Amino acid sequence: MKLTPIVMAGGSGTRLWPLSRSRFPKQFLKIASSVSMLQQTVKRTVNLSSEDCMLLCNEEHRFLVAEQLRELNYQNGRIMLEPAGRNTAPAIALAAFDIAEKDGDALMMVMAADHVIENQSAFEKAILNAIPLAGDNKLVTFGIVANSPETGYGYIKRGKMLSDDAFEVERFVEKPNLATAEDYLESGEYYWNSGMFMFKASVYLEALKTNAPEIFQACEAAYKAKSEDFDFIRAGKQEFLQSPDDSIDYAIMEHTTDAVVVPMDAGWSDVGSWSALWEIDKKDGNGNATNGDVILHNTSDCLVHATSRLVSTVGLKDVVIVETKDAVLAAHKDQVQDVKEIVSKLKADERTEFKHHREVYRPWGYYDSIDCGERYQVKRITVKPGAKLSVQMHHHRAEHWIVVSGTAKVTNGDKDILLTENQSTYIPVGVVHALENPGKVDLELIEVQSGSYLGEDDIVRFEDRYGRVKG
Repeated sequence: MKLTPIVMAGGSGTRLWPLSRSRFPKQFLKIASSVSMLQQTVKRTVNLSSEDCMLLCNEEHRFLVAEQLRELNYQNGRIMLEPAGRNTAPAIALAAFDIAEKDGDALMMVMAADHVIENQSAFEKAILNAIPLAGDNKLVTFGIVANSPETGYGYIKRGKMLSDDAFEVERFVEKPNLATAEDYLESGEYYWNSGMFMFKASVYLEALKTNAPEIFQACEAAYKAKSEDFDFIRAGKQEFLQSPDDSIDYAIMEHTTDAVVVPMDAGWSDVGSWSALWEIDKKDGNGNATNGDVILHNTSDCLVHATSRLVSTVGLKDVVIVETKDAVLAAHKDQVQDVKEIVSKLKADERTEFKHHREVYRPWGYYDSIDCGERYQVKRITVKPGAKLSVQMHHHRAEHWIVVSGTAKVTNGDKDILLTENQSTYIPVGVVHALENPGKVDLELIEVQSGSYLGEDDIVRFEDRYGRVKG
């Protein structure tokens, strides 16, 4: 029976700010491994199926997903773009329509891109236990065997035993208070809700049609209106926007009589907070988890993450400190869930620290905003071999480019020139220009912008190999 892994790579991960930002959320971070959480998830699927993995993400993150697949040298990924965030039920529906078009009886293994699973063999065993049930038209969810009274997770109460490895779902319950979570743990009848599922594509669509017909109709229309370009499948935007915003739990699982839970005890964590990361991270003899350039003195049970400079602590306990190039977070471990309140304030104040890091990734490479003032901005730009920025012009700013390393092919008005280390060019306001790396190594240059307006939206594009209008 065909099994297609579905990796949901949406979400903003606000509780891991300042490492996680809306334009670079936690699934793209390398915080629990040498590869990102998305890459870990994709690698986790390799032994499960020979079918192409499908990744679901939003338009804004499409190039991040494609680049992280390229880094893995993973050639089999298909990327479905959600025109807007509409929660998990509509997102999974887009994937189900795509799979059902080829084989309605094919199974879907749905998982999030931002979870950690430490025991691969136990994970694979639970998947194998679920396959016969899903093949028998059940809607399978995976319940994590609880080892503590967590208040940050929803729970699944098991019902009638179907086998040693599966139970009917009696009910789903919301995140409990501590006393209730302790009762759940003691009873042994409750599992953490993992947000992972398995079912036939046709069975999911039929359940959606029965229990959430508005979602079914909108997603069916959006899939029929799809288009494909580069590595991406784009669902119809106007059609998809008609879908209600609903999770698979609310739309289907809480209403169907065919829900089954398969227990999984595989060292799972959704890394939903800094304290959760501390729990799974390696620690020293004093219970400290550190990353980067860190010096500790008389410090215990802390998480200290340094990105760009030395971070030192004296006399701290149960504290989280996270440093990035443009922001620092300091919080007690017991209150890290409230980091989302900081993010909400940043968003309300329209501060850039909510959206992106000082380093911003593009399909051609990335740039680091080194310095800025009232009428100037300085960036260090890195262009990947063979990559090219769009042919463009600016109404309000001039640019001066100085090559640090590599070779730059520059279009400056009606001239095409090659620049190497220590050479430069000046691009006046209103002049059409382009930058390309024709070499085999990264091109690095310093860009000095000057003018009355320096926003990223002051770009008029005439040609772009990545299909972008803006950004």
